[in-house]
Amino acid sequence: MLIAVDEEGGTVVRVSNNLRSNKFRSPQDVFKAGGMDAIISDATEKSEFLKEFGINVNIGPVADVAMSKDDFIYQRSFGTDPNETAEFVKNVVKAMNDIKMGSVLKHFPGYGGNADTHTGIAVDTRTLDELRSRDFLPFVSGIGAGADSVLVSHNIIEEADGLPASVSPEIHSILRDELGFNGVVMTDDLAMEGIRAFAPPDEDIAVMAVLAGNDMIISSSPAEQSAEVIEAFKAGEINEERINDAVRRILVWKINLGLIPMENTAEG
Repeated sequence: MLIAVDEEGGTVVRVSNNLRSNKFRSPQDVFKAGGMDAIISDATEKSEFLKEFGINVNIGPVADVAMSKDDFIYQRSFGTDPNETAEFVKNVVKAMNDIKMGSVLKHFPGYGGNADTHTGIAVDTRTLDELRSRDFLPFVSGIGAGADSVLVSHNIIEEADGLPASVSPEIHSILRDELGFNGVVMTDDLAMEGIRAFAPPDEDIAVMAVLAGNDMIISSSPAEQSAEVIEAFKAGEINEERINDAVRRILVWKINLGLIPMENTAEG
Protein backbone atom coordinates (compact mmCIF):
# COMPACT_ATOMS: atom_id res chain seq x y z
CA MET A 1 0.00 0.00 0.00
CA LEU A 2 1.16 3.52 -0.78
CA ILE A 3 1.03 5.62 2.38
CA ALA A 4 1.68 9.29 1.69
CA VAL A 5 2.07 12.46 3.71
CA ASP A 6 3.09 16.10 3.23
CA GLU A 7 6.38 16.61 5.08
CA GLU A 8 8.07 19.44 3.21
CA GLY A 9 9.79 21.06 6.18
CA GLY A 10 9.10 24.59 7.36
CA THR A 11 5.43 25.55 7.18
CA VAL A 12 4.16 22.13 6.00
CA VAL A 13 5.14 19.43 8.51
CA ARG A 14 2.34 16.92 8.99
CA VAL A 15 4.41 14.41 10.98
CA SER A 16 7.49 16.02 12.53
CA ASN A 17 5.40 18.84 13.99
CA ASN A 18 3.91 16.32 16.44
CA LEU A 19 6.26 13.32 16.51
CA ARG A 20 9.72 14.87 16.57
CA SER A 21 11.38 17.11 19.14
CA ASN A 22 12.22 19.61 16.39
CA LYS A 23 10.17 19.85 13.23
CA PHE A 24 12.04 19.70 9.92
CA ARG A 25 13.24 23.07 8.68
CA SER A 26 12.30 24.64 5.35
CA PRO A 27 14.55 23.90 2.36
CA GLN A 28 15.68 27.53 2.31
CA ASP A 29 16.78 27.38 5.95
CA VAL A 30 18.52 24.04 5.48
CA PHE A 31 20.44 25.34 2.48
CA LYS A 32 21.48 28.54 4.24
CA ALA A 33 22.88 26.46 7.10
CA GLY A 34 24.87 23.95 5.08
CA GLY A 35 24.46 24.19 1.33
CA MET A 36 23.44 21.32 -0.94
CA ASP A 37 25.15 18.73 1.26
CA ALA A 38 22.76 19.72 4.05
CA ILE A 39 19.81 19.45 1.67
CA ILE A 40 20.79 15.89 0.78
CA SER A 41 21.30 14.94 4.44
CA ASP A 42 17.96 16.51 5.37
CA ALA A 43 16.12 14.62 2.61
CA THR A 44 17.69 11.37 3.78
CA GLU A 45 16.94 12.01 7.45
CA LYS A 46 13.38 13.03 6.65
CA SER A 47 12.81 9.89 4.58
CA GLU A 48 14.23 7.60 7.27
CA PHE A 49 12.07 9.33 9.89
CA LEU A 50 8.89 8.83 7.85
CA LYS A 51 9.73 5.18 7.21
CA GLU A 52 9.75 4.58 10.97
CA PHE A 53 5.99 5.26 10.89
CA GLY A 54 5.30 3.10 7.84
CA ILE A 55 5.12 6.04 5.44
CA ASN A 56 6.59 5.30 2.01
CA VAL A 57 5.68 8.42 0.00
CA ASN A 58 6.50 12.02 0.88
CA ILE A 59 4.51 14.42 -1.29
CA GLY A 60 7.51 16.53 -2.24
CA PRO A 61 9.86 18.09 -3.10
CA VAL A 62 8.27 21.44 -3.89
CA ALA A 63 9.45 22.25 -7.42
CA ASP A 64 7.70 25.61 -7.69
CA VAL A 65 9.76 28.71 -8.45
CA ALA A 66 8.41 31.83 -6.72
CA MET A 67 8.47 35.11 -8.61
CA SER A 68 9.13 37.17 -5.47
CA LYS A 69 9.37 36.88 -1.70
CA ASP A 70 5.80 38.15 -1.44
CA ASP A 71 4.31 35.18 -3.29
CA PHE A 72 2.10 32.61 -1.59
CA ILE A 73 4.42 29.74 -2.48
CA TYR A 74 7.71 31.48 -1.57
CA GLN A 75 8.15 30.11 1.98
CA ARG A 76 7.49 26.56 0.77
CA SER A 77 9.76 26.86 -2.26
CA PHE A 78 13.54 26.82 -2.66
CA GLY A 79 13.36 30.42 -3.82
CA THR A 80 13.12 32.51 -6.96
CA ASP A 81 15.92 31.04 -9.08
CA PRO A 82 14.77 28.25 -11.45
CA ASN A 83 18.25 26.79 -11.95
CA GLU A 84 18.99 26.62 -8.23
CA THR A 85 15.56 25.07 -7.65
CA ALA A 86 16.25 22.51 -10.39
CA GLU A 87 19.49 21.51 -8.64
CA PHE A 88 17.68 21.27 -5.30
CA VAL A 89 14.92 19.08 -6.76
CA LYS A 90 17.40 16.77 -8.49
CA ASN A 91 19.37 16.17 -5.30
CA VAL A 92 16.31 15.61 -3.11
CA VAL A 93 14.78 13.11 -5.57
CA LYS A 94 18.04 11.17 -5.79
CA ALA A 95 18.37 11.07 -1.99
CA MET A 96 14.79 9.82 -1.66
CA ASN A 97 15.31 7.21 -4.36
CA ASP A 98 18.43 5.90 -2.62
CA ILE A 99 16.35 4.69 0.32
CA LYS A 100 13.16 3.93 -1.63
CA MET A 101 11.05 6.82 -0.39
CA GLY A 102 8.47 7.78 -2.98
CA SER A 103 8.77 11.32 -4.35
CA VAL A 104 6.11 13.63 -5.78
CA LEU A 105 7.10 16.79 -7.67
CA LYS A 106 4.65 19.60 -6.99
CA HIS A 107 2.79 21.71 -8.06
CA PHE A 108 2.96 21.34 -11.88
CA PRO A 109 3.11 23.45 -13.99
CA GLY A 110 4.48 25.73 -11.26
CA TYR A 111 2.80 28.25 -8.93
CA GLY A 112 5.01 31.19 -9.80
CA GLY A 113 3.42 34.33 -8.38
CA ASN A 114 -0.14 32.99 -8.28
CA ALA A 115 -2.56 33.10 -5.37
CA ASP A 116 -3.32 30.23 -3.00
CA THR A 117 -5.73 27.75 -4.60
CA HIS A 118 -6.69 26.47 -1.16
CA THR A 119 -8.81 29.61 -0.83
CA GLY A 120 -9.85 30.57 -4.35
CA ILE A 121 -9.40 30.38 -8.11
CA ALA A 122 -5.96 31.33 -9.44
CA VAL A 123 -5.51 32.36 -13.08
CA ASP A 124 -1.96 32.33 -14.45
CA THR A 125 -1.64 34.85 -17.28
CA ARG A 126 1.91 33.84 -18.26
CA THR A 127 2.51 32.24 -21.63
CA LEU A 128 3.42 28.58 -21.96
CA ASP A 129 6.80 29.65 -23.31
CA GLU A 130 7.41 31.65 -20.13
CA LEU A 131 6.58 28.56 -18.09
CA ARG A 132 8.88 26.43 -20.25
CA SER A 133 11.82 28.77 -19.76
CA ARG A 134 11.39 29.05 -15.99
CA ASP A 135 8.83 26.98 -14.08
CA PHE A 136 9.27 23.74 -16.01
CA LEU A 137 13.01 23.54 -15.31
CA PRO A 138 12.81 22.00 -11.80
CA PHE A 139 10.21 19.50 -13.02
CA VAL A 140 12.42 18.48 -15.94
CA SER A 141 15.32 18.09 -13.50
CA GLY A 142 13.25 16.01 -11.08
CA ILE A 143 11.90 13.79 -13.85
CA GLY A 144 15.44 13.24 -15.09
CA ALA A 145 16.50 12.27 -11.56
CA GLY A 146 13.83 9.59 -11.44
CA ALA A 147 10.87 11.20 -9.64
CA ASP A 148 8.04 8.74 -9.11
CA SER A 149 5.09 11.09 -9.37
CA VAL A 150 4.00 14.60 -10.30
CA LEU A 151 1.19 16.48 -8.55
CA VAL A 152 -0.78 18.91 -10.72
CA SER A 153 -2.09 22.16 -9.28
CA HIS A 154 -5.47 23.85 -9.70
CA ASN A 155 -3.98 26.96 -11.31
CA ILE A 156 -5.72 27.92 -14.54
CA ILE A 157 -3.14 28.44 -17.29
CA GLU A 158 -4.90 31.05 -19.40
CA GLU A 159 -3.01 30.20 -22.60
CA ALA A 160 -3.95 26.52 -22.33
CA ASP A 161 -7.56 25.29 -22.42
CA GLY A 162 -9.03 27.53 -19.72
CA LEU A 163 -9.33 24.69 -17.22
CA PRO A 164 -7.59 24.26 -13.87
CA ALA A 165 -4.35 22.40 -14.58
CA SER A 166 -5.53 19.43 -12.49
CA VAL A 167 -8.37 18.76 -14.94
CA SER A 168 -6.73 20.11 -18.10
CA PRO A 169 -6.03 17.57 -20.87
CA GLU A 170 -3.63 20.07 -22.49
CA ILE A 171 -1.50 20.47 -19.34
CA HIS A 172 -1.38 16.70 -18.86
CA SER A 173 -0.38 16.28 -22.51
CA ILE A 174 2.50 18.72 -21.98
CA LEU A 175 3.64 16.77 -18.94
CA ARG A 176 3.47 13.42 -20.73
CA ASP A 177 4.40 14.23 -24.32
CA GLU A 178 6.67 17.26 -24.00
CA LEU A 179 8.39 16.59 -20.67
CA GLY A 180 8.33 12.83 -21.21
CA PHE A 181 7.01 11.90 -17.77
CA ASN A 182 5.89 8.26 -17.60
CA GLY A 183 5.19 7.93 -13.88
CA VAL A 184 2.12 8.52 -11.74
CA VAL A 185 0.27 11.82 -12.12
CA MET A 186 -2.01 12.96 -9.29
CA THR A 187 -4.24 15.94 -8.58
CA ASP A 188 -3.95 18.38 -5.76
CA ASP A 189 -6.84 17.99 -3.30
CA LEU A 190 -10.12 18.24 -5.19
CA ALA A 191 -11.76 19.75 -2.09
CA MET A 192 -9.67 22.92 -2.42
CA GLU A 193 -11.60 26.08 -3.21
CA GLY A 194 -9.58 26.73 -6.36
CA ILE A 195 -11.23 23.72 -8.00
CA ARG A 196 -14.54 23.66 -6.11
CA ALA A 197 -15.34 27.24 -7.12
CA PHE A 198 -14.55 26.41 -10.74
CA ALA A 199 -16.39 23.11 -11.04
CA PRO A 200 -19.25 23.26 -13.58
CA PRO A 201 -22.60 22.41 -11.93
CA ASP A 202 -23.28 19.57 -14.37
CA GLU A 203 -19.80 18.00 -14.18
CA ASP A 204 -18.21 15.62 -11.66
CA ILE A 205 -14.79 17.11 -11.01
CA ALA A 206 -13.25 13.74 -10.11
CA VAL A 207 -14.39 12.33 -13.44
CA MET A 208 -12.90 15.33 -15.23
CA ALA A 209 -9.62 14.66 -13.39
CA VAL A 210 -9.47 11.02 -14.52
CA LEU A 211 -10.36 11.91 -18.11
CA ALA A 212 -7.67 14.62 -18.14
CA GLY A 213 -5.03 11.98 -17.39
CA ASN A 214 -4.61 11.74 -13.63
CA ASP A 215 -3.74 8.30 -12.29
CA MET A 216 -4.52 9.17 -8.68
CA ILE A 217 -6.85 11.68 -7.05
CA ILE A 218 -6.24 13.44 -3.76
CA SER A 219 -9.59 14.13 -2.17
CA SER A 220 -10.98 15.14 1.19
CA SER A 221 -14.26 13.57 0.02
CA PRO A 222 -13.01 10.15 -1.17
CA ALA A 223 -16.24 8.19 -0.78
CA GLU A 224 -18.29 10.64 -2.81
CA GLN A 225 -15.75 11.21 -5.55
CA SER A 226 -14.72 7.57 -5.96
CA ALA A 227 -18.41 6.74 -6.40
CA GLU A 228 -18.60 9.34 -9.18
CA VAL A 229 -15.65 7.75 -10.96
CA ILE A 230 -17.11 4.25 -10.62
CA GLU A 231 -20.44 5.40 -12.05
CA ALA A 232 -18.69 7.12 -14.96
CA PHE A 233 -16.80 3.91 -15.68
CA LYS A 234 -19.99 1.83 -15.59
CA ALA A 235 -21.63 4.31 -17.95
CA GLY A 236 -18.75 4.09 -20.40
CA GLU A 237 -17.67 7.71 -19.91
CA ILE A 238 -14.30 6.48 -18.60
CA ASN A 239 -12.99 3.57 -20.62
CA GLU A 240 -11.11 0.52 -19.42
CA GLU A 241 -7.87 1.55 -21.14
CA ARG A 242 -7.72 4.79 -19.11
CA ILE A 243 -8.13 2.81 -15.86
CA ASN A 244 -5.62 0.15 -16.90
CA ASP A 245 -3.00 2.78 -17.75
CA ALA A 246 -3.39 4.33 -14.29
CA VAL A 247 -3.27 0.98 -12.50
CA ARG A 248 -0.18 -0.07 -14.46
CA ARG A 249 1.72 3.07 -13.46
CA ILE A 250 0.73 2.68 -9.81
CA LEU A 251 1.84 -0.96 -9.78
CA VAL A 252 5.21 0.00 -11.31
CA TRP A 253 5.60 2.60 -8.55
CA LYS A 254 4.89 -0.02 -5.89
CA ILE A 255 7.40 -2.40 -7.46
CA ASN A 256 10.05 0.34 -7.53
CA LEU A 257 9.46 1.04 -3.83
CA GLY A 258 9.76 -2.64 -2.99
CA LEU A 259 6.11 -2.91 -1.95
CA ILE A 260 5.44 -5.68 -4.49
CA PRO A 261 8.10 -8.40 -4.80
CA MET A 262 9.43 -8.78 -8.34
CA GLU A 263 8.65 -12.51 -8.34
CA ASN A 264 4.95 -11.64 -8.14
CA THR A 265 5.22 -9.85 -11.50
CA ALA A 266 7.31 -12.42 -13.40
CA GLU A 267 4.41 -14.64 -14.47
CA GLY A 268 3.86 -14.68 -18.23
